[in-house]
Amino acid sequence: MKQGTKRIYLLDEIRGFCILAMIVHHAFLDVGVVLQLQWGYDVFNALTVVQPVFWGAFIVISGICSQLSRNSVRRGLIVFAGGMAVTLVTAVIMPTLGMAGEEIYFGILHCLGISMIVAGIFKKPIQKTNTFVGMGITAVLFFATYSVPSGKLFFVLELPRALYQTNWLAPFGFFSGTFHSADYFSLMPWMFLFLFGAFVGKFAAAGQFPKWSYRLRVKALAFVGKNALWFYLAHQVVLYVLFFLIALLIY
Repeated sequence: MKQGTKRIYLLDEIRGFCILAMIVHHAFLDVGVVLQLQWGYDVFNALTVVQPVFWGAFIVISGICSQLSRNSVRRGLIVFAGGMAVTLVTAVIMPTLGMAGEEIYFGILHCLGISMIVAGIFKKPIQKTNTFVGMGITAVLFFATYSVPSGKLFFVLELPRALYQTNWLAPFGFFSGTFHSADYFSLMPWMFLFLFGAFVGKFAAAGQFPKWSYRLRVKALAFVGKNALWFYLAHQVVLYVLFFLIALLIY
């Protein structure tokens, strides 16, 4: 964080809760994959309905924190490198071990990393732009591009099919029917939600958040939120090992 900036523990706690919710969600998937129990898949699929709420909260908070960071570009490079490490493990190492189908080519870390870099590069324009105008523009762009991966703008305007004939544009939301990524967050629309958070973050940088948001309430959630990157990178490894051990005991 910038020197002299007060930590907004509420953001850590919400982010920590989102990470724990993701871990629980993925745990049910692993019950299905590793233990071969159908109810794991059933619960996982049922919970996908509320997934976007946690995604949105996590990404907005990341955008807010980009305005509190001493170097958003450097942080973005670290997060993007974490994403590429995930790609290496899931798309190269795991298939050689016989675990195919879990490849991640452009997941949450890739998207957040690039968004942090963009927010850092355009930090001065963000600061100079009226906060509410910036929030309004990015909110409209998020809504407009939410259906880009489905081939539409504003959910109804058809985009040229030529954009969807290759997978090279998958980071932006354009991909063919052959594309698969177990975790996928395209820059359109999610980078606009991140930038929405960056404009909200101007209030945080100015110390204008409500006083109660600076108080620490749940230390465990705050700890997870402060170390979200490492929890994300480690959670599937831990879950796989745990469920493989359980499988050895019960089968």
